[in-house]
Amino acid sequence: MLKELKQRLILAAQAAEKADLCKQKSGNFSLFDPESQVVLVTPSSLARSDLSTEQICVLDLNGRVLAWDGVHRPSSEVLMHIAIYQKRPDLTAIVHTHSRYVTTFAVLNKPIPAILYESFVLGKSPSIPVAPYARPGTQALAQSVATTLQNADCCLLESHGAIATGADMDEALLRAQYMEELAELYYLALTINQGHEPKTLPQEELQQWAYPSEIKFPGE
Repeated sequence: MLKELKQRLILAAQAAEKADLCKQKSGNFSLFDPESQVVLVTPSSLARSDLSTEQICVLDLNGRVLAWDGVHRPSSEVLMHIAIYQKRPDLTAIVHTHSRYVTTFAVLNKPIPAILYESFVLGKSPSIPVAPYARPGTQALAQSVATTLQNADCCLLESHGAIATGADMDEALLRAQYMEELAELYYLALTINQGHEPKTLPQEELQQWAYPSEIKFPGE
């Protein structure tokens, strides 16, 4: 089972790079296995194209390394992943990226509002909040992000990057892609509108989406 999860983690990390969500060796990815109560995380400073299942690190929720290849340590951001899983037991996947547009707004410490209906894909909060700055790799950052994600499924990390979470890796990766797209469109809207904020959609409107009842299927 863990080997399958490791392979899924590798494929997600490589897909994120192909989607231009992270470059060089930036960003990190994890999965939580509720059955064994372990966190699987990508290793530090290793190109995603070179990843193998043996290099995926396994830790418990106390930060103890249970399995690694003896060479490549867990991502230095693993405390952040663990803190999120501790505070959000409904989540099993985390994608941390440094993609261009979301990171631009992270540098500006500027939340991204719900400007499109697709914002409902982002989960608990259609707008994207910013977790207050703390040094990468520290318990302070881990707690800042985990606290912010108690009321959201995605957030920016001030002067750093972004986090997308999900009930599974497909959901987390999709949210990371939507975050970057929304950030780019928000940037373009601000640019065209000479810095004036575009209209946003209220959360109650975003929660009203339903498949059109007028579409009838055989037998209905």
